[in-house]
Amino acid sequence: MENRLDYALNDLGLFDEVIWKYGWIVYENALDPQFVEDIKQSLQPAYEYRRKIQLNNGIAESMDGTLHHLVEKELFSLKFLEQKYGDPQIRHFLNGQYILNSLGAVINLKNSQAYVQNVHRDIRTFTGSFKLMIQMMVILDDFTLENGATYFLSGSHQQDEKPEADYFYAHADRALAKKGSIILFDANLWHAAGKNNTDEPRRALTMAFTKPFMKQQMDYPRFLGYAFGESLTEDLKQVIGYNSRVPADFEEYYQPVHKRMYQRGQE
Repeated sequence: MENRLDYALNDLGLFDEVIWKYGWIVYENALDPQFVEDIKQSLQPAYEYRRKIQLNNGIAESMDGTLHHLVEKELFSLKFLEQKYGDPQIRHFLNGQYILNSLGAVINLKNSQAYVQNVHRDIRTFTGSFKLMIQMMVILDDFTLENGATYFLSGSHQQDEKPEADYFYAHADRALAKKGSIILFDANLWHAAGKNNTDEPRRALTMAFTKPFMKQQMDYPRFLGYAFGESLTEDLKQVIGYNSRVPADFEEYYQPVHKRMYQRGQE
């Protein structure tokens, strides 16, 4: 399957061809190796903090190794988003401006039973040719058959019905990718994390980008603070969602155009 590319980040024609046919594409050597290591080092304490909340709220069983909403001032996420990885492809796929819907990670460990191992797609409603969401996976450890490389049922982004599990695992491809790679895939694509049969963790970042009018999984501007947004670059304000907020009262609603919470150009 010819969906593995290197140094082709600006070839949107090739991106169109591969995404249309397979639903996913690999860009190798996308991240600096030291940045990959920095991200990996930050995941364990972030996971421990989230794990306590999962346990306290009684939802830990299926959340093993999953970290949600890593958009925090002290973490790597703002530095990552500043780099605009995949920006031409995301903007092209969504036909305009976009925002971050979610940014999380998976630490796939031996004997994990996390929900990401279920066959699923990342958008609940099949949207066909109308694209609302694109996924990004950042490979932090080499993905191998032994450590649970993700299954992708190539071409399944063009069909609505969920495939039977037997068919899925008999026909799905495996995302065998080196650390530092980025995988972009259509949110309609059926996929599943593999099982890790090694003693080492298999880590990856998982992100979703959407058209700006879609609700974020977490209100990142409110979480980070509206005042904090004033210190960000225009690009970061856009992708984190500061230009597509919803006013909560009349003071926020009745504002001149340049101060409105939902800015122009967010279609």
